[in-house]
This record gives sequence, C-alpha cells and structure tokens, in this order.
Amino acid sequence: METLDVDAIRKDFPILKRKMNGKRLVYLDSAATSQKPIQVIKTICDYYKEQNANIHRGLYQLSADATERYVDSKRRLAKFINASEMQEIVYVRNATEAINLVAYAWGAQNVQKGDRILLTELEHHSNIVPWMELARRKGAVLEYAKMDDKVAHVDMGDFMEKIEKRPKIVAFAHMSNVLGTINNVKEMTKAAHKNGATVLVDGAQSAPHMKVDVREIDCDFFALSGHKMLAPMGIGALYGKRQILEDMEPFLTGGDMIKSVHYHSYEKNELPWKFEAGTPNVEGGLAFTAAIDYLEGLGMDKVRQHEKEVTKYAIEELGKVKGVKIYGPGMEEIERRGGVVSFSVDKVHPHDVSQILGEEGIAIRAGHHCAMPLVTERLGEAALSRFSFYIYNKSDEVDKAIRALKKVRRIFRV
Repeated sequence: METLDVDAIRKDFPILKRKMNGKRLVYLDSAATSQKPIQVIKTICDYYKEQNANIHRGLYQLSADATERYVDSKRRLAKFINASEMQEIVYVRNATEAINLVAYAWGAQNVQKGDRILLTELEHHSNIVPWMELARRKGAVLEYAKMDDKVAHVDMGDFMEKIEKRPKIVAFAHMSNVLGTINNVKEMTKAAHKNGATVLVDGAQSAPHMKVDVREIDCDFFALSGHKMLAPMGIGALYGKRQILEDMEPFLTGGDMIKSVHYHSYEKNELPWKFEAGTPNVEGGLAFTAAIDYLEGLGMDKVRQHEKEVTKYAIEELGKVKGVKIYGPGMEEIERRGGVVSFSVDKVHPHDVSQILGEEGIAIRAGHHCAMPLVTERLGEAALSRFSFYIYNKSDEVDKAIRALKKVRRIFRV
C-alpha cells in the first residue's frame, strides 16, 4: 500500500498532463525545482485578479488585506519550521540570497582577519562562494570538513577535529543535492556551539521533504527556497534567531526596511522588515502559504516515507543495470538518504544520458549539479546523472527511466 495517494496528487499538477515527444512527461528533477499544484497557481492568479496592492503603504482595504495576508504567510512558515515567532522569518528570493545575506551582513560585523570559516566537502556552490568571498574580503581562513567515502556522509572525526580550532561560523547542508546525504545537523550544531561557533544550515533540500524543527536543531540560521517545495520561484526565507537578527545591520537599504528618514540619517525598521528593502514578492509569500498548506495536508512524515520508498526502489532497479554506478549512501543507510539518486553510466557522458532520456519524455538533471568541487574534485567525475523525486513520482516512472537507460546502453553499445 502506498504511503501517499499519488494518483490523486498528480491530478493537482497540470504540467504532469503534458507530453514530451509524444510521451507522457516523467519529471525526475525536483531537486532543481518542484512542479506547482493548481492550489498554488490559483493563489497567484487570484492575488493579481482580486487583491493586488502594495503592502505597508496604503490605508485602503486592498492594501490592508494584502498586508495582513503577507504577514500571516510569515507566521505560517514560522510554524512550519517551528521558529519561535514571525519576526525570525526574513523573506528573500531563494536560499542563495539567504546565505549571502548572512555572509555579508553578519559576516561584516563578526568575522575578522585570521578567523576560520568551516564548511563541508558536500556543499552546493551557494554555500561555498559567499563564504569564499567573505574570507577574501576579511582575510579569514576557509576550511572544509572531509566526506567519509564509505558512507558518503561528513567524516565526523574530521569535523570534530576542525571544530576544535574554534571557527567563527560553520555552514553545512542539511541534505546534499548530489548524494542525498542527510547530515546529523543537530549533532553538528551542538558541537559547533560548544566551540563558540555560529551555525548556518542550508535547508534548501531538506525543508521540502521532511519535518524541520529549527529549535530542535538549534541552528542560528536556516536557509530555504520556496520553489523546491511547491511554491513559485523568487521566494525563499532566512530563519535567524531573533537576538542575532536584532544585532545585525541590514543587507540592503531603502523602502520597507526603514521606519523614518531624514536628510542625514535614518531609523531602521523592526524585524523582520529591516532586512526586506523595497517592494517584496507579495504573491510569492501568499503562494508559499498555499504550498505549506498543501504539504501539511499530506503530512510531512508521509512525504518523507513516500520518498524513501521510491528512492529505495530506484536504487534497487538501477543496481540491476549493467555499467551503472550509484553515488551516495547505500541501501543500509536509506534512513539517512533523501530522494536524490546520482549515478553514472560506464563510457557514456551524463549529457548524452539526459538527452536520450529527454527524448523518451523523462526529465533528469545531468552535470555537476552546482556542486563542482564535490563532483569533479572529490568524486573525480566530470559530471553525473541524477534522478530526484517528490510527492508526485511513482515506481512506474522509475521503471520507464530504467528502460530508457537500457536504451542508452544499446545506442552506445556498452
């Protein structure tokens, strides 16, 4: 018996009715961006048809209604990740912007020459380059905790050894977008705090797929993107502990981030608005709420269980295809693996794999997955192919992908 009624779920996603090259679309690229249910699409359309007005700027009913709904969307997201209050939720465009906000605003005030910044070898570019730039500007030392090759997780021995050097900030992914690795972020955060470090967790891949409790993790910052969890592109969030956000200076200035302005001075607005300069993505915030309502209607425990079932099946079936090498935690580590399966086909470039699967109506990702150091330097591959699953994927779609992979092998005679 399936954990989720996937057939019923699929009816909510209009794009899944499309055909590609005459074949029904099989979408296996949700780690890049998720598809959107009609409930989210309708929220955006309804806003522009019936409610469009700028927030915090008008006393008329349209503006008041838009403001109230936008503020409420922050309350809903705060509850979804168990933040203490709405003031701890800053809306940004995506997780990348959230990390940059911390690297620039918090980093400018707290990182000095010679300070250490600790990442891991599993990180996405968005959780590398902002810290690389901060280290360059400040003369700080950038270090990486190694990956344990046997289990494709962070080598906790190496992590603990580097933590004892007392880095100023530690930033790591909750879940790897390449390997599917789910890190023990609670343990890592506890160790970092014990050694005086501030902690940022990149939750772009975890928040859409499992229950997230930022208070249980106890991280200082948590970054996430709406577009990976059924919401539109252009809306994301930074969670930050209130006192830390209170102490930070704004990243951008103007518009909504001010309380008052004089010719030679200004007064910053209250949280979270002091980090949200200019007109925000109001419809994105409202649609974010619709996405959260949809996921909570399914139950995040059921979302997670469904993805484990599909991922386990995919690993089992991929393992039967000659010449395929699978990367990431093994079957015995399925509890610590998300719905991402990266692989290579012997003697076939991943771009060719992706193109041929695309001709069969199957959408997958091929490349270094915005994690070039991990893929090319750590794993020694020029690129990888990747299946990534979500609530609308079924085992029969895995079967179609496997048949297409066998076609790849026939075409290239491998």
